[in-house]
Amino acid sequence: MGPITINLWINGHDMHEAADYYCRLFEDGEVLAVVPYGAEAGEWAGAPMVVELRLGGAPWTLINGAGHTFTPSEATSFEVACEDQAEVDRVWGHLADGGRPGPCGWIADRYGFSWQVVPAELGAMMRDPDPERVARVTACFMAVDGVALSVADLRAAYDGS
Repeated sequence: MGPITINLWINGHDMHEAADYYCRLFEDGEVLAVVPYGAEAGEWAGAPMVVELRLGGAPWTLINGAGHTFTPSEATSFEVACEDQAEVDRVWGHLADGGRPGPCGWIADRYGFSWQVVPAELGAMMRDPDPERVARVTACFMAVDGVALSVADLRAAYDGS
């Protein structure tokens, strides 16, 4: 079985602009291919039908729905584990450009897709066998609204300080 490819429906937007937006988010971001609509697509002929990308080492495809609209929801989100506060702030800032900040460190990007921008160490904190530590960390990120998570605040909650 091959890798799972994430497909994003980017309808009604400039596909090249969308590809650039996502490629700038990841250091390894690159456009692998642009597949245009054929003559049979009428008014859409020649416009990008799909743009294949590599983001975070994984294959992604942007789909131009040719006028058919689907709306993203928070039921699906993308989690980006960041090494430090500087990376959290960089990724959050990029997604905030035209995006919509939300609770718990989540943010919807300019195309409506939901992201969780978290410090890489958050996963280990949440798997700690001490339920009090987990509860403090959970309360810390649950109190965040409209801003990026703070690595220092999460560590302080974890440590109980």
